[in-house]
Amino acid sequence: MRSYLTVSAAAVLLLLAGTAPAVASGDGADRSFTIEDPRITESSGLAASRAHPGIYWTHNDSDDGPYIFAVDSRTGKTVATITMRGVGQPRDVEAISIGPDGSLYVGDIGDNLDGSWDHVWIYRFPEPKQLKDATVRATQFDVKYADGPRNAEALMVHPTTGRVYIASKNEDGGGLYEGPAKLTTGAANVFRRVGEVPWVTDGAFSPDGKELVLRSYFSARGYAFEDGRLGADHAVQAPLQRQAESVTYTADGSALMFGSEGERSDVVRVDVDGGSGGDGKPPSRGGDSSASSAGAESGDGGGGSGAEVKGTTLTGVLVLAGIGLLVFMGRRRKGN
Repeated sequence: MRSYLTVSAAAVLLLLAGTAPAVASGDGADRSFTIEDPRITESSGLAASRAHPGIYWTHNDSDDGPYIFAVDSRTGKTVATITMRGVGQPRDVEAISIGPDGSLYVGDIGDNLDGSWDHVWIYRFPEPKQLKDATVRATQFDVKYADGPRNAEALMVHPTTGRVYIASKNEDGGGLYEGPAKLTTGAANVFRRVGEVPWVTDGAFSPDGKELVLRSYFSARGYAFEDGRLGADHAVQAPLQRQAESVTYTADGSALMFGSEGERSDVVRVDVDGGSGGDGKPPSRGGDSSASSAGAESGDGGGGSGAEVKGTTLTGVLVLAGIGLLVFMGRRRKGN
């Protein structure tokens, strides 16, 4: 006879299958893949290469060193390891983005003590023309926030203006911070709060810069973006992942790629409704909202209609309930 634990596990898997977003499949690049490199255990940022189709740049979280990895979405294998020099010792690298100048921007912006560091750093270097192991000299920029230190995991470079934005992370809701028109060395670059956002672990601009997607552990939201400010927002389909840490658009804007931490972590493709995402159409959504900002996470992501809930807090609640059921049944069986 099957144990209650096995039956309960199957029930949880069926539940998750019913709440997972639609994922594209195919034989080419930019499909869902698993990061195979055993060195990459805390993939915290993701950026689609502009120079090398199907390649995604990622990095580990804190205390790993100045390393950036190029991963081929066709195989999940690392095809180049870049070592940054001239940047000191990175503390808590949380994000990566590519600017219109073809440079990679690396955000050493984490602060798990929520304000223990009076400044953080951004590193910048040109995306390599050849995919091979190399050491590159990166430019280091000091960053401060106008309203004081804070924790952050999301850094986004606008694809047309080149302006850098950071979204802070706070359980009560964070802020969207805008950097100066041009980052400079020799003095702190002051980032100023220009919008309110929910709990955020990463973000990405659409290729045309008209949409900003911000993700958290259980959900994602898209925002209209114009003149450096957030507009109407809506829920975006996001997969359930063990530790949801990253998101980027594919280079052509046809899909969003969602990543997570952990050994052999998955990067999941979710197609964008309407095609390229570069024509002003919003990404796949699960409910609309006209609010210009979202509050802390809720079932509809802060004001959406909740007509279609996928990858949101509701899914997280269901997962936790399933885990609780497994634990309860396991203990009950041991006591019999």
